[in-house]
Amino acid sequence: MSWEPDYQAEYARRTERLKRIREPGYDLAALKAYYKDHPVEFISDWGLTFDPRNAEIGLPTTVPFLLFPKQAEFINWLRERWLGREDGLAEKSRDMGVSWLCVAFAVWMWLFHAGTVAGFGSRKEEYVDDLNDPKSLFWKVRQFVNLLPVEFRPAGWDAKKHAPFMTIKNPENGATIVGESGDNIGRGNRTSIYFKDESAFYERAESIDAALSQTSNCKIDVSTPNGNGNPFYRKRHSGKVKVFTFHWRDDPRKGPEWYAKQQNDLDPVVLAQEVDIDYNASTSDAWINGELIEAAQRLGPADVEVNGPWMIGVDAAHMGDDESGITKRRGLLTLPLVMRSKLDGPALGGVVEEQCRELEDAGGAIGMICIELDGPGVSAYDHLKRTKYAGVTFGVHTGAQLSDDRNYNVKARMWRAAKDYLKVGGCSMPKDPELKAQLGSYRYGYKGGLLLMESKKEYKKRLGRSPDRADSWVLTFATPPKQAKPRRAYQPPASWMAG
Repeated sequence: MSWEPDYQAEYARRTERLKRIREPGYDLAALKAYYKDHPVEFISDWGLTFDPRNAEIGLPTTVPFLLFPKQAEFINWLRERWLGREDGLAEKSRDMGVSWLCVAFAVWMWLFHAGTVAGFGSRKEEYVDDLNDPKSLFWKVRQFVNLLPVEFRPAGWDAKKHAPFMTIKNPENGATIVGESGDNIGRGNRTSIYFKDESAFYERAESIDAALSQTSNCKIDVSTPNGNGNPFYRKRHSGKVKVFTFHWRDDPRKGPEWYAKQQNDLDPVVLAQEVDIDYNASTSDAWINGELIEAAQRLGPADVEVNGPWMIGVDAAHMGDDESGITKRRGLLTLPLVMRSKLDGPALGGVVEEQCRELEDAGGAIGMICIELDGPGVSAYDHLKRTKYAGVTFGVHTGAQLSDDRNYNVKARMWRAAKDYLKVGGCSMPKDPELKAQLGSYRYGYKGGLLLMESKKEYKKRLGRSPDRADSWVLTFATPPKQAKPRRAYQPPASWMAG
């Protein structure tokens, strides 16, 4: 998708629109009533944004804020979170204009929803408000308001009077935009919505979250990744908040040339983390490199040759927040994982049975169903052993030690096989960010010179959630037990039987 907005044409449209608005008898109140429920249209019709880099390419530094589709989707997503009184998290590549989007949304609330309070917080005070720095959030707020036509600014608006340091007041309807920084975040006013700028980099994120939990029903974390050992990462993968992903590929202004320049200019870890949204970029002790996973997720089902039987991996969850995962892999193709929560073993076995029937109905053959024999996995295994799939169902104890001089236990052997599979390349995996994060954050070590993967318990303690997707996928690389050849009954020579 190309994106080459014609700013001159847009200015002409706005001029004509404003001319109509200023004609006698125009119903401005009706237009404002419409904008009250349509933030995307308001921002696209009247918003202006500032980018000093435009001067380098011959464009004005202040231009109409024309939202491309992903930006419009984000604005509507914010509105849903606010009206639903629920938290959200936006993970993003760098330089996506997300700060301006949050500012534009806050100004829309401030203009059209009386008495609301929008909050902004960031690590440092100067990131929130610096009267002379266009990078600060409140400089953007003031700029956005001041560049609106007078018809849409509050009656009696005086920037010097109503927009002092860290506060923007609407003199017409009582709405306010407030700012806080560092450890003071969440210590002030109650807010209708609170934007936590670059929250993956907060020093005391837990205490900030605790403070905000008492003062806002809608908290929006916005950040590029900062590794996988912080509260932002754990919240992102907790399954408890709505997540919006702003990847650079969603930005029509960016393409292969832009990315090549980032590759040339940035440290590889910074590139992976802040451009590719790879939480595991700085994890040196992760067994599988994030680039291997990305390469597989870039290929779709039509890009790979599919042959052989289906290998099914089943990771059964204990009750609680964990999920049971079912992976269906056939050669170079992995289908989207099937996730279920709060199922006992027999119920999970029933879901596996249903998935296998669907694969067979489509002409496939089931080669293996592998279940980890732990907790509910045992009863799921027992269920499948009573079905037509009994002959292809087997269970594994992943902690069982081996004597192959390479792997400490069965789990290590499976993970080694999974990594080798990805290294060969040419395979297709679903574009599942949770699967990518889990596969890329599993740590490893060596014991007695043998590969040893961290346990599920260790992983969950470190990152706050069970690696259900990763474990399910890796189980498709288990080695089925060899079937012993039937032994013929011993028959003594006939001469022995002679009378």
